[in-house]
Amino acid sequence: MRKPFRQALTVSLLSTVMAVSFSARASLTVVGDLGGETTAPLFDAINAGKINGTGMSESLPQPPASLSISDMLPVSTPEMSPGVVASRPLNLPGMPPVFVVGDDVASRQWLQQHAESLSRMQATGMVISVKDEQGLNALRQLAQGVAMVPVSGGDLARRLGLNHYPLLITATGISQ
Repeated sequence: MRKPFRQALTVSLLSTVMAVSFSARASLTVVGDLGGETTAPLFDAINAGKINGTGMSESLPQPPASLSISDMLPVSTPEMSPGVVASRPLNLPGMPPVFVVGDDVASRQWLQQHAESLSRMQATGMVISVKDEQGLNALRQLAQGVAMVPVSGGDLARRLGLNHYPLLITATGISQ
């Protein structure tokens, strides 16, 4: 037999034997364990409890009947503080405008100065430092009609190398 034909035949036979072998077994055979941590805990939520008639697991917690903004407060972002932000270019095609503020004097002044342009560009506000709903509502009053949500900005700070706010992020850059 020619060598390529023999290799193809060998691969074909091995595939058939493996398919028959795997279909005959219901369990998994570990060929090699190179250490590490078990993934079993990752599947606990999937395997937990029995499925009831609605298709939902009985042991999983049910979400609350309704959530409110006050359930998301307070919010703080220790990675960032009010301060001066140096403008820099970005290349984020398709990125909608987002601004970052907190419940502090500098953010309130910035928000008042930029409220009209933020509304015009339909920017969404990330309020990364606010204690309560009263503080959030005060910020919303400064830029009526502009969407603002309380959210931690730690991930954003790390990904974009941000230390200070208030700031505006667009598809083309970061500015204050």
